Amino acid sequence: MAKRGERRLGAASAHCLPHHGDSVRGAAAAPATLLNRPAPYFGPMKRPATSGSVRRIDVKPRKPLPLVADDPWLTDAEPVLRQRQVRLREALGYIRQADGSLKSHALLHTRLGLHRDNARKGWWYREWAPGAQQLWLIGDFNQWQPEEVPLVRLAGGYWEVLVRDRDFPAPGLAHGSRFKVRVRDAQGRLYDRLPAFTRWTGQDEETKDFAARVWYPKEPFAWTDAAFDPAAHTEGRAPFIYEAHPGMATEDERVGTWREFADTVLPRVRRLGYTAVQLMAVQEHPYYGSFGYHVSNFFAPSSRFGDPDDLKYLINEAHRLGLLVLLDVVHSHSVKNYAEGLNDFDGTGHQYFHSGDRGYHHGWDSKLFDYGRWEVRQFLLSNLRYWLDEFHFDGFRFDGVTSMLYHHHGEGRTFAVVRDYFGPDVDDEALIYLQLAAQLVHQVRPGALCIAEDMSGQPGLCRPLDEGGTGFDYRLGMGLPDFWITLIKEQPDEEWKPSRLWHQLTNRRRGEKNIAYAESHDQALVGDQTLAFRLIGPAMYSEMDRANPHPGVERGVALHKLIRLLTASAGGEGYLTFMGNEFGHPEWIDFPREGNNWSYRYARRQWGLAANGFLRYELLEAFDAAMVTVLREHRALESGYARLLHQDDPQQTLFFERGGLVFAFNFHPVNSYPQFEFPAPKPGKYAVVLSSDAAKFSGFGRVEADETEYFTAPNPQAPNVGMLTAYLPNRTAVVFKLVD
Repeated sequence: MAKRGERRLGAASAHCLPHHGDSVRGAAAAPATLLNRPAPYFGPMKRPATSGSVRRIDVKPRKPLPLVADDPWLTDAEPVLRQRQVRLREALGYIRQADGSLKSHALLHTRLGLHRDNARKGWWYREWAPGAQQLWLIGDFNQWQPEEVPLVRLAGGYWEVLVRDRDFPAPGLAHGSRFKVRVRDAQGRLYDRLPAFTRWTGQDEETKDFAARVWYPKEPFAWTDAAFDPAAHTEGRAPFIYEAHPGMATEDERVGTWREFADTVLPRVRRLGYTAVQLMAVQEHPYYGSFGYHVSNFFAPSSRFGDPDDLKYLINEAHRLGLLVLLDVVHSHSVKNYAEGLNDFDGTGHQYFHSGDRGYHHGWDSKLFDYGRWEVRQFLLSNLRYWLDEFHFDGFRFDGVTSMLYHHHGEGRTFAVVRDYFGPDVDDEALIYLQLAAQLVHQVRPGALCIAEDMSGQPGLCRPLDEGGTGFDYRLGMGLPDFWITLIKEQPDEEWKPSRLWHQLTNRRRGEKNIAYAESHDQALVGDQTLAFRLIGPAMYSEMDRANPHPGVERGVALHKLIRLLTASAGGEGYLTFMGNEFGHPEWIDFPREGNNWSYRYARRQWGLAANGFLRYELLEAFDAAMVTVLREHRALESGYARLLHQDDPQQTLFFERGGLVFAFNFHPVNSYPQFEFPAPKPGKYAVVLSSDAAKFSGFGRVEADETEYFTAPNPQAPNVGMLTAYLPNRTAVVFKLVD
């Protein structure tokens, strides 16, 4: 019988592997029943056309796609965009034929891997390894005997075994048990591997060997977040994202835990006004210094930070505090390790990944998925649903999307012409996967966010599928931090031109939402410098006492505030910061490695600097919180694009409006303007709601957010636009709002 909510396909229902909890063979069935079933419908996938080619379709003239109508530059690309829609419909058609729906298709994790069968008093273990000659389950339940528990080959390259409790001394396979799968691969080689659907791992402290562990606690985690609706926090609301690495979120020189992060960092995030936490390093990775981007076990939360219930505790607490939790998911590549990862699992060289050079990323030293293979795509889609269902994540930041989209992985490309986005360099199979992924996420968890780490500017990436897009919600504004770094390195701020700043901050595709940021984890890694360190330098270690004047520190602090406010207010439809950077954390990030004697000194956060009471770090944090509050309260990022009011390069001033707020910037290092006149969007009375020069933000107190009233004067050339006159000190930003 089909489960409630599942579509029964009649005779074709036999094509699906049984779901977790189903009676696999039936109480009275012979052990070989499953072997007699037809092959599971896992392919072959219908491959439409080779990568980059366009298969034109004869259709009657029709209205242009909304994506093209909004951007005539894409007119010549419309056949390709429509072909992408056709390929997506074809892919969805095969999925529905096989599994009834996309949501049902993404349930492979409920069938493969290790699953308890209480009716049969045992454990089913299933694996996909089409090229393997033989598989055995080994573990402490059988004293790691190598060939005692063989798996049976099924049709389609699948294997299974039922491990009965009665066949092994107590406790047998039980919660916490360590196990692996021994594989005789296509070449006849023997390897002990971690199962592909491992949900919990453990590393031996002495040997450093990773093994899968059984996760089957006596009591399931007691969720209390049933009332938390991500849609209520995302629809029509700009996300303010606090990017964080749980392991380095403690002040101590050690690895932090999920629960410590939940208890100490989450309240901080809420206090600062951010609405979402983006967690890095969630998926299991053997090398801590990879920052979590060389994933080995895609269904296992990193064991360094605790067990799966500890991660659930974190997310449950975040929801209690009204915070979204986003997973920095890595589907762009995988660690090349054999012992822990998926690399050459069955010995064919092309099971999960492309064979040969196409399956290897030289820059990242990692393996690349074959997105055109049915089983691989189902594996990745099921991985997304698993994190949504099992852990209640509220969406994903997809890592390395540019690498996925193009055969050249975006390396050394400028993306200057239409062909760069729609020609033979595009990986159409990866694009289909991303379209399916975005659709699945939105179906499984309405309101969940899909954010793409894409630096290419792929048109339509963040437009709906029916408009010719890929279906993501946001793209990371990756060019913004690079711009700020280049500007600070190559040009003194005395020469900064507001016109250039405005162009860089607002030069993005209309109709596609961006997450703006001045720096993320990328800008803080060893070999680079944080924004604060670039601006202040070594004086951060000795001259940050708020009572001691220091020209270099005062300059750096002032520019740090201006850069972040300009980025947040004009650069996108959402905003992101990396933990600690909101108060100008002085240290770079360097994980324990041989080159630093395996030290944790720089793999932590010095929260005490912002709580010291005597240092400027606290005041920088206060400004960041006030900035986020003002932007949120006035819905500035939700109100469309910022509108330029005035800019003056010689005077280094910039004025724009967004969300009814007037943003006034004076980047000049020396000149203050006592009576500077600039246009206001509407005539009336204005008040200051934020000043970077306020004393409580480590400014000089020349302009404060107080009761001072600013009245517009008539503008003879524009009767509906008033002219404001205000004091605009050097290296200061002031935000006005209309009050009457």
